[in-house]
Amino acid sequence: MSVLIAPSMLSSDFARMADELRAIERAGADWIHLDVMDGHFVPNITFGPPIIKAMRPHTAKTFDVHLMIEPVDPFLQAFADAGADVISVHVEAGRHVHRSLQAIRGLGKQAGVVLNPGTPEDSIAYLLDQVDLVLLMTVNPGFGGQAFIPAVVEKVRRVKAMIGDRPIRIEIDGGVTAENAGVLVAAGADVLVAGTAVFKGGTEDAYRSNIAALRAAAEAQRA
Repeated sequence: MSVLIAPSMLSSDFARMADELRAIERAGADWIHLDVMDGHFVPNITFGPPIIKAMRPHTAKTFDVHLMIEPVDPFLQAFADAGADVISVHVEAGRHVHRSLQAIRGLGKQAGVVLNPGTPEDSIAYLLDQVDLVLLMTVNPGFGGQAFIPAVVEKVRRVKAMIGDRPIRIEIDGGVTAENAGVLVAAGADVLVAGTAVFKGGTEDAYRSNIAALRAAAEAQRA
């Protein structure tokens, strides 16, 4: 699978969100990563289904919705209706994550499961046949701009081995830069979420250069 770059809108200018969406699409984004935080599961609040619904007409790119909320099940329909294409839920956020993944697929969406840095990968061993995506946090969830946790690289390798030949993508979220993209791809990652690393500079030209640097680092490792 080719490596995908998924800019996180958490680092965009919220006052110009439609313009920012169009700018990162023109700059080469593959997916749009949407971090949903509730102030309960994580210590921050971002946005919910109405904002995602408002964003949806401004790009045809895949909406990769990362739910950092607890509980998740009562809100899955709303995020699906708002325009999510991929919906990812934390294994730590509910007692019945298998049921949540079934519900996401029942809504016709791709299902992802997320692991915090301190959560062992064994917790998803019996979920792999229900998912299209495994998202590994390389920072503790809740805030953008945190430093990358290098120990998660070995976890990426272990998850890649667990997946085997299943058509499941491995996504990385947290502190991704052109400097660490190569080692992450070498370990098995194929979707790179980047917030600060994409949106630094604040212009479309800067975004294009930033995305190109991430892609070059990733593809150099593949080559």
